[in-house]
Amino acid sequence: MVPVVPAWRLRAAFARRLSAMYGAEVPAYRTLVQVAGRVNDGVLRASGAAAERLGSIERVTAERHGAIRVGTLRELRQVAQVFAALGMEPVGFYDLRDAPDGAVPVVSTAFRPVRAEELARNPFRVFTSLLTTGDRRFFDAGLQARLEGFLARRRLFPPELLELAEAGEREGGLPEEAAERFLTLAVAAFELSPEPVDRAWYGELARVSAVASDIGGVASTHLNHLTPRVLDIDELYRRMTDRGIAMIDRIQGPPLREGPEVLLRQTSFRALAEPRAFREPDGTVTRGSLRVRFGEVEARGVALTRAGRALYDELAAEPAGVWAARFPRTEHELAVERLAFFTYEPVAGRPRDGARPPRDLAGLLGGGWLAAHPIVHEDFLPRSAAGIFRSNLDHAGARDAGARATAYDRAWLAGRWNGRCTTRSPSAPLSRIPRWRAPCTPSTSRRTSYDPFDRAAEHRRPACPRRGRVAALRRPAPRRG
Repeated sequence: MVPVVPAWRLRAAFARRLSAMYGAEVPAYRTLVQVAGRVNDGVLRASGAAAERLGSIERVTAERHGAIRVGTLRELRQVAQVFAALGMEPVGFYDLRDAPDGAVPVVSTAFRPVRAEELARNPFRVFTSLLTTGDRRFFDAGLQARLEGFLARRRLFPPELLELAEAGEREGGLPEEAAERFLTLAVAAFELSPEPVDRAWYGELARVSAVASDIGGVASTHLNHLTPRVLDIDELYRRMTDRGIAMIDRIQGPPLREGPEVLLRQTSFRALAEPRAFREPDGTVTRGSLRVRFGEVEARGVALTRAGRALYDELAAEPAGVWAARFPRTEHELAVERLAFFTYEPVAGRPRDGARPPRDLAGLLGGGWLAAHPIVHEDFLPRSAAGIFRSNLDHAGARDAGARATAYDRAWLAGRWNGRCTTRSPSAPLSRIPRWRAPCTPSTSRRTSYDPFDRAAEHRRPACPRRGRVAALRRPAPRRG
């Protein structure tokens, strides 16, 4: 029997190789990883087991999330196929277009493992943004037609890669030789291309949005940033600044405060000027630079329920003093007030004192009957993601405030990318679109997550079998009745 490299090992190897590639392309990323590692070591020495309450140090050290941008639904389906071979599924919908400062004409999702055991093995995730070419606030009809024509002519992923990805998803892994080839092709697909950039075309799109030109102004895609996880993001921000590395002006997400970390805090060093070749209107090739890629870092906290998220949204723009007054400072309060997600288990060895267990959660926790374990927030925050993007733009771009926003919403995205990813006919029309199904959320394990696509579920949905989640996004649903 031929040995098979399982999807989680492919995912871990892909994350390592991508990190090595990005470190070679963006040396400041290597500095970011080194500083994050030292900060994590310091927190672990100072706090001991408490530092690992939201994940083992092995997981935190290995954890990365990447970010890529694509231009069409065909490209999105193809990248979904590549990630499916790695055991990564699309979770969440994020609309970044309405950011108050700067034009960011994209909607996004994130590909990641969803089962607790897969997250524990390697939680690599990729925030993936789709250019909204039909949004009249950014693109008039003429520019839309030319942009969509340009995107239709390019090919981001070679057929061999997509065929290997289909085999990997179907079989749950790949034989060693095929796995090596798949990893080589997959990493190469996200390298920065040395091909000259059409200066006039890129510049026309850049006047609309630097994000639009980064996606639609070049003939390939690339890794936009790669993000390690850190246990003390404020200390990392200080150390990076002390090294003379220009950081964005603030840490996105909840403010520094007393109490457990919640949701997600992010920051980055500013996009660096990278040398690029440009093709001028007369056909000559010249040298210049572009500022599009940066280094992000994140600190993850406990996932919040609908009530907790509503409180977070209410306080998002408030100073730390208001947070201190209104947001719980302990995990116990978060659990009792049903503001955050936990799993609960009986306390082993509780003394037999003749007391009967109380019927309320506060009594069970306070009396030592139950232990609460926080569930880490595995996803992203639209406000923070847009803030990171905006902070790394050279200029605000252009937006027609009088034009009507095109309805690129969750239902639109879910409905239109469900067709099967086709390697032999990448330009096949979208047809037989099935009803989209949100990825299921495990509900019985300690390390799980919630799905922003279906926030109302709040961890109450049963775990789904493997078949039918990622696959359902690309295959017609069976008929009923």
